[in-house]
Amino acid sequence: MSEGILLPPAPRGALLDEATRVSRLREAIPQIEAAASGETDAVALQATLACLLWETFVQSNWCGFYRRVRPTELAVGPYQGTMGCLRIDFARGVCGACARTRAVQLVPDVHAFPGHIACDDRTRAELVVPVVAHGELRAVLDLDSPHLAGFGQAEADLLLPLVQRVFGGADVVW
Repeated sequence: MSEGILLPPAPRGALLDEATRVSRLREAIPQIEAAASGETDAVALQATLACLLWETFVQSNWCGFYRRVRPTELAVGPYQGTMGCLRIDFARGVCGACARTRAVQLVPDVHAFPGHIACDDRTRAELVVPVVAHGELRAVLDLDSPHLAGFGQAEADLLLPLVQRVFGGADVVW
């Protein structure tokens, strides 16, 4: 799928209403899965998802992956958007909380999150999804938005199984 993702146009940076955002994501998921189908390289999959989710989530100012590179450390991976943090310890921030707990982190206001790391001062909301393969945390998918409540529970509920399907295959090479 070299043409990217086919969705109704929406201006980058706009905070669409939740129903529209969920509809866009539902429409994007089969296209994302088709683009990822047959790919076994984890970095190629991360780059592809970062690109296609960036196109889907127009309210994002950052969309990408932090890869687990040490027992309790993440390093920036493929992403779209502004400069990301280069390294994140599991003890810090929303991504660290996701890595520690292996649970989705949906944060409507990052300034209310204890220990939030401000990689981009414009970020107000965050959604982080664990990437677990073969029982091991491999990465986290991080989505940031400059809008309060830029992501909702329905989006989190759709992203987690998508990530599990794309990265859960026995043939994905980490």
